[in-house]
Amino acid sequence: MKNIYKLLFALPFLMLFSCGEDTTGNSGNNPTALPFQVIEIPTMNVTSYTTYPASVEGIVNSEVRAKISGYITDVLVDEGERVKKGETLFKLETQSLSQDAAAASANVNAAQVEVDKLKPLVEKNIISKVQLETAKAKFEQARSAYNSINANINYGSIKSPVDGFVGSIRFRRGALVSPTNTQPLTIVADISKVFAYFSMNEKDYLDFIQDTEGNNIEEKIKNLPEVELILANGSVYDQKGKIETINSQVDAATGAITFRAKFDNPLRLLTNGNSAKIRIPKEYENVIVVPKESTFERQGSVYVYQVTPDSSAVSKSIGVINEVDNLYLVDSGIQAGTTIVGLGIDKLRGDAKIIPKPVAFDSVAKPIKTLFR
Repeated sequence: MKNIYKLLFALPFLMLFSCGEDTTGNSGNNPTALPFQVIEIPTMNVTSYTTYPASVEGIVNSEVRAKISGYITDVLVDEGERVKKGETLFKLETQSLSQDAAAASANVNAAQVEVDKLKPLVEKNIISKVQLETAKAKFEQARSAYNSINANINYGSIKSPVDGFVGSIRFRRGALVSPTNTQPLTIVADISKVFAYFSMNEKDYLDFIQDTEGNNIEEKIKNLPEVELILANGSVYDQKGKIETINSQVDAATGAITFRAKFDNPLRLLTNGNSAKIRIPKEYENVIVVPKESTFERQGSVYVYQVTPDSSAVSKSIGVINEVDNLYLVDSGIQAGTTIVGLGIDKLRGDAKIIPKPVAFDSVAKPIKTLFR
């Protein structure tokens, strides 16, 4: 019985002793180190892209208009049809003009007869030269009137001004048209090549131009990289383009500067009015890259957890110059070959001891697939 009393008396002291001791060898202020996957930071050659909304137009867009008033009697082409320069597209009613032309032709003949009659009389000094010159003037006047009417008859056949493709036909057979119509009969566009127009704000423009080699703007334009076109369905157009011109003035209303790029269009996939996006590449050689998954933000700055030789994870600010997919491109804060915590940084709070588990960089920096709907 005495032994039982002794045991009960000693039990609180044993419990107090056991609570005050860490069997793992760590004190209460030093929690157990956890394992984390760590990666070594490499350098890479990376291409980043900047996109801008663009509008597409054929290299030639020629309005087809009536030069005389009249009713359309024939529409000889259809929308989307390919036509040659000088090919007749529309015909106008010219019956009344033909009648006027016949009358004008008769006046020309009559004036010619008068001139022929007066010539021998002048030679014989029967009449003065003034009468002959007056007759010649009337002849020229009559011929000019006839030529004018004949030209208007020719204008009744409305021809294509350029090689290209017919756009929307806004007037059909029986419609009365005139030179004063606000809308053209149609537009013939050459879309064998197309222009893509896009704009940059002033800051982007300055950065873009200053980063391009060349002693003047003409040299810089020649040295600009080829650009790509992202179509409305999200696909990349299979022909690359070249920036040809840059507007010399800033748009006062928008503060933007307009660029024009040219693309070949052999399959006529692009046409007037297409909406698209211009994608401009920028090359980075041997740049330090860090997976976004391995970073966190604090007060507008980007941080990583750098692993020290004693297996401590220490937060470190990095300078980000750009981002491509799920990678940050870095120019300061860490060096190539630095080891950082790759995954699970949300479990770290401040500087902490860890158990590093090295893994391949690509296992953390897997590219993110972009899905288009």
